[in-house]
Amino acid sequence: MPQWGSRKLPLQHKTMILGLGLLFGGVLLWPHSQKPSSQRIAVALNKESWLSQLEPRPVDVDDALKVVEPNFEKVVVKGDTLSGLFEEAKIDQQTMYQVLEADLNVLALDTLTPGNKIQFWLNEKGQLQKLELYFSPARQVIFTRFDDRSFNAEEINIDGIWQNRTVKGEIQGSFYLSASKMGLTASEIQRIEALLKDKINFARDLRAGDRFSVLISDQFVEGEATGSSNILGVDIHRGSRDINAYRYSDGNFYDDKGRSLQRAFQRIPLKHNYRISSRFNPKRLHPVTGRIAPHNGTDFATPIGTQVIAPGDGVVTMVTNHPYAGKYIVIDYGSKYRTRFLHLSKALVRKGQKVTRGQVIALTGNTGRITGPHLHYEFLINGRAVDVMKAKIPMAKELSFKDKKAFALIVDNYKKMMS
Repeated sequence: MPQWGSRKLPLQHKTMILGLGLLFGGVLLWPHSQKPSSQRIAVALNKESWLSQLEPRPVDVDDALKVVEPNFEKVVVKGDTLSGLFEEAKIDQQTMYQVLEADLNVLALDTLTPGNKIQFWLNEKGQLQKLELYFSPARQVIFTRFDDRSFNAEEINIDGIWQNRTVKGEIQGSFYLSASKMGLTASEIQRIEALLKDKINFARDLRAGDRFSVLISDQFVEGEATGSSNILGVDIHRGSRDINAYRYSDGNFYDDKGRSLQRAFQRIPLKHNYRISSRFNPKRLHPVTGRIAPHNGTDFATPIGTQVIAPGDGVVTMVTNHPYAGKYIVIDYGSKYRTRFLHLSKALVRKGQKVTRGQVIALTGNTGRITGPHLHYEFLINGRAVDVMKAKIPMAKELSFKDKKAFALIVDNYKKMMS
């Protein structure tokens, strides 16, 4: 067998073979338009390494369970106190006062009642990170901790869905018992009686056989009733006389002729004009932290002992003391309006008392954490603070000609639903 060793080839042959090899290699490497093969090529994979990349990485600070579940929660019962609730959650008093300071613009902690829920979230050091007050599916208040250990208060109000219902019945005994038997709550009955108090004496004027019809709108959030309701229309038929009231789009009540059933508000709750020392400003910046610190009221520079008057007819729902708001009063006006008076020196009314427009309810002071004596006055519509100096509040006794036309259509629709 011949031996093909390269050492026996002549030089010119070696050169030729080398040239042919280079030419063949160049052809193979030259780019061309042939499509790549669709045939799959098996590649070995490290399955464990690949799956590990898909697994979630551990959270450095809070795992999912800590984020969702509070460290302590409780449904408030009769006899509970705020300090007692914080003590049960193992939160110190200093932190409680920091939360109370943040609550100055909301004043929610003072309104906790049996059935409300309070929840505490703590960090790994046992410090309060978040506090949530659950009043209803439509309203919660959340306090969250800043890095400087102060807290932010956020009020969450959910409009939900409002559904109408009609309650009808005859007077058998008192109006209260008759309406309660047909399904109206004590609060709804009280609102009706307050609304029509100038038109009818519920204790003397009604007789057995008189009829009533009430149109109510109930609030639902995700299918759950919140317990909030609005009176839309009331019609009491006694003999040949009808007494009625219907709610207009401005939130106020009028009879079917467009005449107001509520006395107009007084814009300023003082007998004389005083200088405004601080105006309503929901976007006010804190001078030190630079964060938004809303001023939800109007401050009047008043000497200590200045008389404060009720701006409308209502019911006192709270008289209490607050470490930062001082002595303060809350008045509810039976529909969508509420007022708050802070830093008082003396309250001249009690909780549950009915007050009339112009009645003296308190004396101004400098209680709470303030730099000087003044009255802090808040006007709330549907639970939200507004600028009382600019807000559209009931000031007239009768609807305008233009509004009466729109109101007539609403009344016609309400009467159809109530009949």
